[in-house]
Amino acid sequence: MMLPCCLHPHADGVILKVQAHAGARKNGIQGLHDQRLKVCVTQAPEKGKANIAIVAVLTESLRIKKSQVLLLAGKIHPHKDFLITGITVEELTIRLKSHLE
Repeated sequence: MMLPCCLHPHADGVILKVQAHAGARKNGIQGLHDQRLKVCVTQAPEKGKANIAIVAVLTESLRIKKSQVLLLAGKIHPHKDFLITGITVEELTIRLKSHLE
């Protein structure tokens, strides 16, 4: 199985590279953009609200717990790096596949 370009192995799980789009019409994963997973949220990018909404989209779409998601980089930037713990790259690839086709 080919590894999506937005996933990178990490000692504690998987790094998921995200291109955030706040203020969108609807919440959801919209494929890949510049080697990152494009995640759209309706929430405005103010006071961390969009980041919370992005975590919610990731947890629901990838069937993971909120406690498994840690924002490593990009708190105030659309390019974000999340550490997803408690899952292998292979399992996350399978869960992402339906969103990337």
